Amino acid sequence: MRDAPPLLSRSLLVVFLVSLGGGTSFYLLLTVVPLYAARSGGGVGAGLTTGALMLATVGAELFTPRLVARFGERLAFALGLVLLGAPVLALPTSSSLVAIVAICLVRGLGFGITVVVGSAMVASLVAPERRGEGLGLYGLVVGVPSIVALPLGVWLVGQVGYPAVFVAGASAALLSLAAIPGLPGRTRPDEPHVGVVAGLRMPALIRPAIAFSATTMAAGIVVTFIALAVPAASENLVAVALLVQAVTATLARWWAGRYGDRHGSARLLLPGIVTAALGIVTLALPASAVVVVGSMVLFGAGFGVMQNATLALMFDRVSRSGYNAASAVWNLAYDAGMGAGAAIFGVVAVRTGYTTAFLLTGAVMLTAVAPAWRDARSELVPRRPRDEDQPTYG
Repeated sequence: MRDAPPLLSRSLLVVFLVSLGGGTSFYLLLTVVPLYAARSGGGVGAGLTTGALMLATVGAELFTPRLVARFGERLAFALGLVLLGAPVLALPTSSSLVAIVAICLVRGLGFGITVVVGSAMVASLVAPERRGEGLGLYGLVVGVPSIVALPLGVWLVGQVGYPAVFVAGASAALLSLAAIPGLPGRTRPDEPHVGVVAGLRMPALIRPAIAFSATTMAAGIVVTFIALAVPAASENLVAVALLVQAVTATLARWWAGRYGDRHGSARLLLPGIVTAALGIVTLALPASAVVVVGSMVLFGAGFGVMQNATLALMFDRVSRSGYNAASAVWNLAYDAGMGAGAAIFGVVAVRTGYTTAFLLTGAVMLTAVAPAWRDARSELVPRRPRDEDQPTYG
């Protein structure tokens, strides 16, 4: 048996760098583009841009494993960065809503490719016994843009205007292309390609994906409705609460990786779900600074734990030929859960009010305890793949 390599390698650092560039491009413009679209399309236009972006992201996640199998990780990553960054350069001259939505569709394809390939490459490049920690470190890297670039984009628009921010967003992705040659070459699999459809038929992947989607559903609700649900709170308090949630989730994701490597990721699913659900239920209490921030600490902790535990568990349950499929299924659970959660919650809240809607959300989240408990008790699948399941790069 070969000695386990160190956690950080040159190739892994390049993956982190490229993922950081793509994530910065995505989050820097995530709120800016809807604001730009609202100038001509109002609130409907703003919603259409985000909807188109996420719809295309989900679509890309479905075909990315096949794309990688055909062209390799390096070329797929490069294509994702080009699709994510290049269309942005047309935004300053694209004032019509149709053009903006079309650009968002293309960018969504690019983002979907980068997130699937990025996490799959991390799983491939880290020794199995340190995979959770490697994924946790990856979570820290990709979490930085959501913490820094998301509010920075809105602030920069007021300082330098839309065109300059668009150029910055495009540059973050396109300049990352310079690091692509430093990525490992194409994987030479010795097993048949595993596609997304096959992954969706695997109970070992679906159970943690369902558990994870319960928390992503709540994440979509939080980022969409917290400012509307707590009218007594100031805008500054809501901003602080969202920042606390993002930071807590990122740190919890890293901690869960270290813990999972030592004790197993499956045992984190139950406490992760319960903690996240408790955070959502707490939002049903009368609004105050302590309640709003405290709920975001709880939810962020549970959400971060679930991000790492479910992803590590899914990689554990496939061989290297299924890494991209596992990554795609996980990302589908992430994006579809966020979109569905926000859409359904809005309908429910109109009929019941926010207090009841948050309580119902917590109850729905707890239904994921059943598949999580089954995973925690299951001993049918070995915790780590065999050494020979690790990829060979050339």
